[in-house]
Amino acid sequence: MTAPLPRSLTDDELDTFARDGVVMLPGIFDSSWLSLAAAGLERHLSAPTERARVWDRDAEGRTMFWDSMAWQGVPEYEEFVRSSPAARLAAGLLRSERIRYFFDAVFVRSAGSQFQTPWHQDEPYWSVEGHQTCTVWMPLVPVRAENALAFVPGSHLGTTVFEQYDFGALNPDGKPDVDRSDFSAVAEADIPDISSDPDRFGVVSWDMEPGDCVVFNSRILHGGSGRLPEDRDLRVFTTKWLGDDVRIRFRDEGMDPDFSSIMRSYGLASGDRPGTALLPEIPLSAA
Repeated sequence: MTAPLPRSLTDDELDTFARDGVVMLPGIFDSSWLSLAAAGLERHLSAPTERARVWDRDAEGRTMFWDSMAWQGVPEYEEFVRSSPAARLAAGLLRSERIRYFFDAVFVRSAGSQFQTPWHQDEPYWSVEGHQTCTVWMPLVPVRAENALAFVPGSHLGTTVFEQYDFGALNPDGKPDVDRSDFSAVAEADIPDISSDPDRFGVVSWDMEPGDCVVFNSRILHGGSGRLPEDRDLRVFTTKWLGDDVRIRFRDEGMDPDFSSIMRSYGLASGDRPGTALLPEIPLSAA
């Protein structure tokens, strides 16, 4: 059974998430959950999955490391997924009766890294679609607002299909078989130059301490920031969650990471409700 939230979500937090597509929640995860996630990250970094890659490597050797879908091989992650308050948090904000786990992703930046996350939405890269999806973004070290992930409030409510960034191009080590994203056939507009005028777009980010989290809808535009001081690194553990309206969708273009083959191996097809041991429903109360 999942652990209870340390407090109830307020009406203002629920309304903010629905309106803006993002909300920062302080102190949701206590030291035991932070220690568990941190221990899992150390295990994970010692044995990354085949999907792992460096997104950036500068002349001084500073890197931005990314990996995903590791939870079934990292027992600390699996315990966090099944037992922490994250599932209750996601279900509450999504106003979903049931919640399924999608996947984890980690982002580890060396101290002083200057890599900025390209602006993008998550859902166009995913093998699912639906409005009731979210990410719980959880820093394991302190992060300042100017260095944290940033968001365009309300952009999850739009219907424009943007020309998404090709994250497969971020491969300085030349790792073979990296997924490439081509949205040119379906894109209706370029993502605007948000970084040039963040005030115009109402961009938000927050100072955060370990235990705080940002929860955001997978359709919101996010990116920017990420440039770290020389004495600060950034370690972020994220979990992705699926609510009641979500269905499997294998896209003809753009999936990165492309999980369609592993999902098919579990018997999932486009149009299916998420299910199987790959995308487990997390019970929110005792049976």
